Amino acid sequence: MHTIEMDRLNALVLIAEDDPDDQLMLQDAFTEACPDCRLNFVSDGVELLDQLTTDTHTARVPLPDLLLLDLNMPLKDGRQALHELRANPAFAGLPIVVLTTSSSDDDKNACIAAGANDYVVKPSSFTELLHIVKTLQQYWNRHD
Repeated sequence: MHTIEMDRLNALVLIAEDDPDDQLMLQDAFTEACPDCRLNFVSDGVELLDQLTTDTHTARVPLPDLLLLDLNMPLKDGRQALHELRANPAFAGLPIVVLTTSSSDDDKNACIAAGANDYVVKPSSFTELLHIVKTLQQYWNRHD
Protein backbone atom coordinates (compact mmCIF):
# COMPACT_ATOMS: atom_id res chain seq x y z
CA MET A 1 0.00 0.00 0.00
CA HIS A 2 1.16 3.52 -0.74
CA THR A 3 0.74 6.52 1.52
CA ILE A 4 -1.12 9.45 0.00
CA GLU A 5 -2.45 12.66 1.44
CA MET A 6 -6.03 12.79 2.65
CA ASP A 7 -8.10 15.07 0.46
CA ARG A 8 -11.58 13.75 1.10
CA LEU A 9 -13.25 14.93 4.26
CA ASN A 10 -15.91 12.96 6.06
CA ALA A 11 -15.14 9.64 4.40
CA LEU A 12 -17.45 6.92 5.70
CA VAL A 13 -15.62 3.78 6.80
CA LEU A 14 -17.62 0.71 7.73
CA ILE A 15 -15.66 -1.63 9.99
CA ALA A 16 -16.78 -5.24 10.47
CA GLU A 17 -14.91 -6.28 13.62
CA ASP A 18 -16.19 -8.30 16.56
CA ASP A 19 -13.33 -7.73 19.02
CA PRO A 20 -14.04 -4.70 21.28
CA ASP A 21 -10.31 -4.09 21.87
CA ASP A 22 -9.63 -4.04 18.12
CA GLN A 23 -12.61 -1.72 17.63
CA LEU A 24 -11.17 0.68 20.20
CA MET A 25 -7.70 0.58 18.63
CA LEU A 26 -9.16 1.27 15.18
CA GLN A 27 -11.28 4.10 16.59
CA ASP A 28 -8.17 5.65 18.18
CA ALA A 29 -6.09 5.23 15.02
CA PHE A 30 -8.74 6.82 12.80
CA THR A 31 -9.24 9.64 15.31
CA GLU A 32 -5.54 10.44 15.08
CA ALA A 33 -4.92 9.79 11.38
CA CYS A 34 -8.27 10.85 9.93
CA PRO A 35 -10.24 12.95 12.42
CA ASP A 36 -12.91 13.84 9.85
CA CYS A 37 -13.62 10.23 8.93
CA ARG A 38 -16.96 8.85 10.00
CA LEU A 39 -16.76 5.32 11.40
CA ASN A 40 -19.51 2.77 11.70
CA PHE A 41 -18.85 -0.56 13.42
CA VAL A 42 -20.67 -3.86 13.01
CA SER A 43 -19.81 -7.01 14.95
CA ASP A 44 -20.65 -9.87 12.59
CA GLY A 45 -21.34 -10.67 8.97
CA VAL A 46 -25.12 -10.75 9.40
CA GLU A 47 -25.12 -7.25 10.88
CA LEU A 48 -22.77 -6.13 8.09
CA LEU A 49 -25.07 -7.34 5.32
CA ASP A 50 -28.10 -5.87 7.11
CA GLN A 51 -26.29 -2.54 7.35
CA LEU A 52 -25.42 -2.52 3.64
CA THR A 53 -28.62 -3.82 2.09
CA THR A 54 -32.31 -3.05 2.09
CA ASP A 55 -34.95 -5.73 2.47
CA THR A 56 -34.86 -6.34 -1.28
CA HIS A 57 -31.10 -7.03 -1.18
CA THR A 58 -30.22 -3.90 -3.09
CA ALA A 59 -27.49 -1.59 -1.89
CA ARG A 60 -28.37 1.19 0.47
CA VAL A 61 -27.33 4.61 -0.72
CA PRO A 62 -24.84 5.92 0.00
CA LEU A 63 -22.41 3.05 0.31
CA PRO A 64 -19.41 3.52 2.58
CA ASP A 65 -16.20 4.79 1.04
CA LEU A 66 -14.38 1.76 2.45
CA LEU A 67 -15.23 -1.51 4.17
CA LEU A 68 -12.68 -3.00 6.58
CA LEU A 69 -13.56 -6.65 6.98
CA ASP A 70 -12.35 -9.03 9.68
CA LEU A 71 -12.38 -12.68 8.64
CA ASN A 72 -13.16 -14.35 11.96
CA MET A 73 -16.53 -13.08 13.17
CA PRO A 74 -19.56 -14.84 14.66
CA LEU A 75 -22.81 -15.74 12.85
CA LYS A 76 -21.39 -15.12 9.36
CA ASP A 77 -17.64 -14.78 8.97
CA GLY A 78 -15.82 -12.32 6.74
CA ARG A 79 -15.21 -14.92 4.05
CA GLN A 80 -18.93 -15.57 3.63
CA ALA A 81 -19.75 -11.86 3.73
CA LEU A 82 -17.08 -11.09 1.11
CA HIS A 83 -18.49 -13.74 -1.25
CA GLU A 84 -22.05 -12.44 -0.82
CA LEU A 85 -21.04 -8.83 -1.36
CA ARG A 86 -19.00 -9.57 -4.47
CA ALA A 87 -21.79 -11.75 -5.89
CA ASN A 88 -24.08 -8.70 -5.83
CA PRO A 89 -23.41 -6.19 -8.64
CA ALA A 90 -24.63 -3.37 -6.37
CA PHE A 91 -21.38 -3.70 -4.41
CA ALA A 92 -18.96 -3.98 -7.32
CA GLY A 93 -17.50 -0.52 -6.62
CA LEU A 94 -17.26 -0.90 -2.84
CA PRO A 95 -13.60 -1.02 -1.79
CA ILE A 96 -13.15 -3.96 0.61
CA VAL A 97 -9.96 -4.40 2.60
CA VAL A 98 -9.64 -7.52 4.71
CA LEU A 99 -8.02 -6.63 8.06
CA THR A 100 -7.34 -9.83 9.97
CA THR A 101 -4.98 -11.65 12.30
CA SER A 102 -4.53 -14.43 9.74
CA SER A 103 -1.19 -14.31 7.96
CA SER A 104 -2.06 -17.44 5.96
CA ASP A 105 -1.20 -17.22 2.27
CA ASP A 106 -4.21 -19.44 1.58
CA ASP A 107 -6.55 -16.95 3.32
CA LYS A 108 -4.95 -14.02 1.51
CA ASN A 109 -5.12 -15.68 -1.92
CA ALA A 110 -8.72 -16.80 -1.35
CA CYS A 111 -9.82 -13.30 -0.29
CA ILE A 112 -8.12 -11.60 -3.23
CA ALA A 113 -9.61 -14.20 -5.59
CA ALA A 114 -13.04 -13.55 -4.03
CA GLY A 115 -12.76 -9.84 -4.79
CA ALA A 116 -11.09 -8.16 -1.82
CA ASN A 117 -9.16 -5.06 -2.91
CA ASP A 118 -6.43 -5.73 -0.37
CA TYR A 119 -5.49 -8.02 2.50
CA VAL A 120 -3.77 -6.60 5.57
CA VAL A 121 -2.58 -8.53 8.62
CA LYS A 122 -3.45 -6.71 11.85
CA PRO A 123 -0.29 -5.11 13.20
CA SER A 124 1.18 -5.68 16.63
CA SER A 125 1.66 -1.99 17.47
CA PHE A 126 -0.44 1.16 17.42
CA THR A 127 2.22 2.93 15.32
CA GLU A 128 1.89 0.27 12.63
CA LEU A 129 -1.90 0.55 12.79
CA LEU A 130 -1.64 4.32 12.29
CA HIS A 131 0.45 3.72 9.18
CA ILE A 132 -2.15 1.29 7.85
CA VAL A 133 -5.00 3.76 8.46
CA LYS A 134 -3.09 6.47 6.61
CA THR A 135 -2.49 4.19 3.64
CA LEU A 136 -6.15 3.12 3.52
CA GLN A 137 -7.02 6.60 2.28
CA GLN A 138 -6.10 5.49 -1.23
CA TYR A 139 -9.37 3.55 -1.46
CA TRP A 140 -11.70 6.49 -1.10
CA ASN A 141 -9.43 8.99 -2.84
CA ARG A 142 -9.41 6.98 -6.06
CA HIS A 143 -13.22 6.90 -6.15
CA ASP A 144 -13.87 10.64 -5.95
